[in-house]
Amino acid sequence: MKTPFEEVMEIRGNDLPEATDVTITGVDPVFSTRFKIGETVAAALAGIGVAISDIWTLKTGRGQSAAIDVRAAAATLRSAIYMQRPDENGTYTPVVNDAHEEMIQRTQPWPTKDGRWFLPHFGLPHLGERVLGVLDCEPNVASVSKAVAKRDAMELEAAIDEIRACGGMVRSNEEWLAHPHGQVLAAKPIVEIFKIGDSDPEPFPEGERPQNERPLSGIRVLDLTRILAGPIAARTLAENGADVLMVTAEHLPQIAEHVMDTSHGKRSTYLNLKTPEDIAKLKELAADADVFSQGYRPGMLEGLGFGPEDLAKVRPGIVYLSISCFGPDGPLSHRAGWEQVAQTVTGIAHDGEAGESGTDPALLPAAACDYTTGYLGAYGIMLALARRAREGGSYHVRVSLCQSGMFIYRQGKTGAVTPDMDLSPEELSALHVDSDTAAGPLRHLGPVLQMSETQPHWTRPTPVMGGDAAEWLDRAAGAAADAAE
Repeated sequence: MKTPFEEVMEIRGNDLPEATDVTITGVDPVFSTRFKIGETVAAALAGIGVAISDIWTLKTGRGQSAAIDVRAAAATLRSAIYMQRPDENGTYTPVVNDAHEEMIQRTQPWPTKDGRWFLPHFGLPHLGERVLGVLDCEPNVASVSKAVAKRDAMELEAAIDEIRACGGMVRSNEEWLAHPHGQVLAAKPIVEIFKIGDSDPEPFPEGERPQNERPLSGIRVLDLTRILAGPIAARTLAENGADVLMVTAEHLPQIAEHVMDTSHGKRSTYLNLKTPEDIAKLKELAADADVFSQGYRPGMLEGLGFGPEDLAKVRPGIVYLSISCFGPDGPLSHRAGWEQVAQTVTGIAHDGEAGESGTDPALLPAAACDYTTGYLGAYGIMLALARRAREGGSYHVRVSLCQSGMFIYRQGKTGAVTPDMDLSPEELSALHVDSDTAAGPLRHLGPVLQMSETQPHWTRPTPVMGGDAAEWLDRAAGAAADAAE
């Protein structure tokens, strides 16, 4: 069986790097689960390190070495939980969103009438209202569990799909791999990269000049994603020097603590894609972008002229990232979904929080599918940018939460765990950085990947939502300012 790092490296398509070039230290368990979520995400982060080294070689003729610790990598899967801000006494305490916590308590697997289990996802308010309508219940744990118990799992899954809400029947991994959709995903790599158009090569700016001293200096990224996987992909590009412009609309719901935690290093602007003027502005931005990242339901942006092939015509050389729950192909590809849904359908929840078959279904103690997908998306983008530099072309990169769930499941399980396993306060303190943000002072995890020459870091704090103009920074001037930080 391939190691997770070997599977990540298959996407790159070259020989494995020398052992001295990539160092992965530590093992699972880190948290109270036997699933090897720390080792799996560490492999994705190590892949990013290799991709950074490849880009640095193109820029300077020199490679870099990368190092990642499994416990630090695992911490990134719970980064919002570790985020803190000072109270009225100046004591740093966790950022808590009571409404979000209450939603999480309802978004759990519940037993159904036919002896199965079903997870209704309450997510954002408008989606949660749809689920409550199907269940015909009140928004509390007791009412939700009672309503689910009156329904058959498959019937409930179909009813929630019909109203374009989110949820899933708990399946074992064997059931998922036997399902037509699981079979489609099993035949695919964990990151898909397709060439979708021709264009001239676009070399990276040469390094060793102040304005080009970071791997992604001068790279422009449009980030049209929300809530974890997509924002993590773009945040990873920002921590390596890219100019990332988040694009959302004032009316779109967000989860405040996730915005605070996933927006470091970015700028933010509002564009309403229901108006012709803002659609035109987004096309103008896309014409000068290097990367376009989106996490909308399959087909939605194509209807507005922002599909991958559309943008490859508008901007030859574009690298387009699509992030979804179920992936772009197969009978369930039209469905939206979240972290918990991916765990539910791929077999992770079936085996319980501790990873033991035969236990009651339970979710992981970390958002492993979301964060792993985000890092894999960033990895695919970097590989595509390097390929564009060498041979030209426009590229479509595709990742999904379910594919990442299957990737995690394939790694097998570790030894026994104990309740409430976590990083120690001393370990977390070593990983924390302080930022003065639009939301006030924050103490949060910094980048955990270690590079030998260009250490990843953010040069801007998390921004005011919609607080930046819908325009690009000058490539040279923006990179020079970045280098001066």
